[in-house]
Amino acid sequence: MLTGKLVRVRNAKDRLIPSYIATDDAKLQDYAARLLDLYRTFIGRTRGEVEDELREAFGDNPTHLVEQGLAKLLEDRCEYEVDSENDPAEVREKVFLKAALARKTGGKFDRTVVLEAVAVESGISSVEIDRNLFADLKSEQRMVSFDDFTVAQLLHRYNVALAQAILLRSAGITVQVFGESPNRYRQLIRKIKFHRLICEIQPGGKDSHTLKLDGPLSLFSSTSKYGLQLAFFLPSLLLCKRFELTATVRWGAERKEKSFTLSNSDGLKSHLVDTGDFVPKELQMFAESFRKSVQDWELSTDADVVLLPSGHWAPDFQLVHKSSGTVVRMEVLGFWRRTDAEKLYRRLSTELKAPFVLAVSDSFNIDETLSDDWGEHIYRFKKAILPAEVVKLANSQIAR
Repeated sequence: MLTGKLVRVRNAKDRLIPSYIATDDAKLQDYAARLLDLYRTFIGRTRGEVEDELREAFGDNPTHLVEQGLAKLLEDRCEYEVDSENDPAEVREKVFLKAALARKTGGKFDRTVVLEAVAVESGISSVEIDRNLFADLKSEQRMVSFDDFTVAQLLHRYNVALAQAILLRSAGITVQVFGESPNRYRQLIRKIKFHRLICEIQPGGKDSHTLKLDGPLSLFSSTSKYGLQLAFFLPSLLLCKRFELTATVRWGAERKEKSFTLSNSDGLKSHLVDTGDFVPKELQMFAESFRKSVQDWELSTDADVVLLPSGHWAPDFQLVHKSSGTVVRMEVLGFWRRTDAEKLYRRLSTELKAPFVLAVSDSFNIDETLSDDWGEHIYRFKKAILPAEVVKLANSQIAR
């Protein structure tokens, strides 16, 4: 993530325009390549040594914001640890007490003698005592891993990080997503839930949905934590083929209200792995088996996202009874808890006002199992989802 001083933007009246970099710029590509090559050699080096070598190789001109931003993004991909088998705080206490005692006795103070005395008491060498003395300082932490990636990924990551840094100062965000499959909408909704964002989803017209998200500056508390979760959500949105984002941003020391826009035409690329319209194997097998074995019902994998008073629901399948046209929606729960299943069941049975089926696998339950007689909309299965059992439950739903 880019810090505030590294964010490059232009002000155009009431608009805030990020200064994105050209990812095909030869000079930037060369700089990024040299920076990556250097970070690949830093494993085992202290943070202080890393900073010194970067300063020596590239300088520290404060006006070189792009270069510093790229280095910051690579720094975020590094993991550092305290390199000490002994607690540095305890080592310091022993050394300082021994040094104070030496000064108090009026003898000549000798650092080497003090370290050797502590080493004898601790059963380790004086060299190790010296090395562990300040090992917990940030500059003395050693790099243990670096999450490597390519030049192109680094340059694209910079542009995404620039947009993320702006959203950290947003008060409200509206996003329109167009022409995506139900699976993609489900993926997006799950990410919203995962990041615990405050969001209202509405149909935005033909083949589109509108997401209205609270920004961190609209909250009274936990604004930093919420802002980070919002920033982490952006790469998931970038996986959509067509979207338009508009945010109200409070910018600068005076927090003047500005407008920030982002769309697929800006060319930002997500660094997340795109699972696309991936459908789990067990759901594919169920759909194929259903279409082969069931005659009086039609199954669709393009189930619409359903808007309920308490929010949204994204079923996996839509079953249509051919003779009556009755629709029964079906969701197959992945890993689930009893409390989560019961909460979803109560919500749907109270708010949906239409037939539905929840399929739960006994092998995917991670705590208490459901009682045998709980939930008239529940279909429990062991390994495979049996179309005949689903149809039996669906028929009982429309009969009622």
